[in-house]
Amino acid sequence: MGLIEKFLHNLKAPHWGVHPDDHKRPAADAPIRVLPLPARLYVPLQQHVGQAARPIVLVGQKVLKGQLIGEPQGRISAPVHAPTSGTITAIGDITAPHASGLPFDAITITSDGLDQAIEVDVPADPFALSPTEITNLIAAAGIVGLGGATFPASVKMALGKRSEITTLIVNGGECEPYLSCDDRVMRDHAADVVDGVRLMMYGMGAKEALVGIEDNKPEAIAAMRKAASHFPKVKIRPVPARYPMGSDRQLIQTLTGKEVPSDCRAADVGVIVNNVNTAYCVHRALRFGEPLIRRIVTINGGAVWQPGNLMVPIGTLAADLFEFVGLKSEPARLVMGGPMMGTVISHANIPVVKGTSGFLALSEEEIPHSEAGPCIRCGNCTSVCPIGLLPLEMAARVRAGDLDGASTMGLSDCISCGCCSYICPSHIPLVQYFSHAKGDLWAQERSKLKMEAAKKLAVDRAARLEREAKEKAEAAARRKAERDAAKAAEAAAKAAAAATESTATTTETVS
Repeated sequence: MGLIEKFLHNLKAPHWGVHPDDHKRPAADAPIRVLPLPARLYVPLQQHVGQAARPIVLVGQKVLKGQLIGEPQGRISAPVHAPTSGTITAIGDITAPHASGLPFDAITITSDGLDQAIEVDVPADPFALSPTEITNLIAAAGIVGLGGATFPASVKMALGKRSEITTLIVNGGECEPYLSCDDRVMRDHAADVVDGVRLMMYGMGAKEALVGIEDNKPEAIAAMRKAASHFPKVKIRPVPARYPMGSDRQLIQTLTGKEVPSDCRAADVGVIVNNVNTAYCVHRALRFGEPLIRRIVTINGGAVWQPGNLMVPIGTLAADLFEFVGLKSEPARLVMGGPMMGTVISHANIPVVKGTSGFLALSEEEIPHSEAGPCIRCGNCTSVCPIGLLPLEMAARVRAGDLDGASTMGLSDCISCGCCSYICPSHIPLVQYFSHAKGDLWAQERSKLKMEAAKKLAVDRAARLEREAKEKAEAAARRKAERDAAKAAEAAAKAAAAATESTATTTETVS
């Protein structure tokens, strides 16, 4: 790139964010490999935003590939399906794919090695269905956002219909270092991704689709342009390679010029964002009846012999993936996801879930070990924040325990991208401060809600007791009135009888 081209490129580049070394190759350049079927799969019931699925199978039961094993609960939830055929051997706790390492419920399937799929009815032409039918099929397939948020795709599409969506943005940015599963699905399955994009557009009524791809992925851009060449409403839009360009709001602003207010959703400005791998899974679901039972996962890092992207069944342990690609040495750190926003895990017995984009086995040389120093007020963190926040001021309030002050400065708007921590010359773990503070605020909010709920219960109980006492008093008064009326009637009857008897006696005497 010449000096003029570089100047023009920098002029167009966003002024927020950072540009870390991407470490994507050679993993990104290797074609997708299919992982041999593991002996056991551990399928979590909580793989999405919202309520966990409810198991509908029993231990010892035989299941087929694609069979429903966990049904959704509540309005925001997603079903879970068997990734292969075999026997349910356990329903219970396994280690959660989370930094806490706490247990959560999963269904263990011991494979029978046959990989026999359940029979399904596939529409001859999905575009002949109604948009509602498209949404229902996507919901039944258990498809969620595969960019990491794991929001049920059908709920997002239904939201799009209510908000009159004009533009579907398809996120192919993949700005996280090391990860390349989105890059590979566009390079290896571009036509399928475009078909999924068109189906989602039809389902939500969008007038156009903008596929945002960072300009450091020329092969993916070329493949997608070729696949979309006959569909003018699907537009491939290269965007500057800048972290965190893959964040929804940054991509929306870059592609459309629209800024989503902090208290609004993308749908409120006429936009819905979905990931390219989500589009690929929509294609598989509507064209082949395949629910979300497998996904592409990047395996990368300095400790990996054969880094690359694998097509793996949901529920596969990270240990099985590392065994398949081989390790050069004992990893110094294991990460689920990317190094900027991923989760450090303590061991590899963690299952692949729908939102798992990759596992990293990092060597000692890839881990920073600098000690944190005092803030020098350089302002770098402010200049790179993609949301336009003041990280150094928020951090000062968090350290002082002033969570309300930090919240007033926009703590809830922080997307935990890690740009501020990455650029800080004093190596202050700013994003950790903010994540911890948001956790404290969340706990306080839950405590407040509990107190309000308890107060409401107490008020409702007092009102109920008062109402019951009033009803009891009214009932007692009513019963007393009824008894008095009965006594008066009885007395009147006796008096009438006595009068009749007296009249009869008098008549007899006269006679």
